[in-house]
Amino acid sequence: MSDAEAGTLDAVVIHSISRICRSIRDLDQTASRLADAGVELHIISEGMVLRPDDDDPYQTALFQLLGVFAELEANMAQQRTKEGLAARMENDEYHHGPAPLGFEKDDGFLIEGEHYHDVVSVLEMVHKDELSKRKAARRLETSRSTINRALDRSELYGI
Repeated sequence: MSDAEAGTLDAVVIHSISRICRSIRDLDQTASRLADAGVELHIISEGMVLRPDDDDPYQTALFQLLGVFAELEANMAQQRTKEGLAARMENDEYHHGPAPLGFEKDDGFLIEGEHYHDVVSVLEMVHKDELSKRKAARRLETSRSTINRALDRSELYGI
């Protein structure tokens, strides 16, 4: 957008509306900013070109309708993702991603890994402020974000 507003672009080409926005509000703001900058918007999937000086009410209505459907599509995808994750979390088998720090997966179930007790002792030290997260990450050969995730799920480690 900064290139468009700086005047270095004549046109922006996108495959579909969903590639430029996720809501009708975003679409309206983006289209206004491009028009104000004198930049055309080409939407390949619709064969549509929005020109800054064009005031065709039918094209404007179609453009806004495409935005409504792009927002609906994004919301439906978000809802399906949430429902799918919730269904997977209710299942006793552990299918959602890699096993947490110190655990392994065995036929879809979490089991304590070879270094589980080392992980627990290090996490306890971090929890008691006896060891920094950075040093804990080094000691366990992982990242600070993994340490944070493990601490967020302290019930797995009895902390």
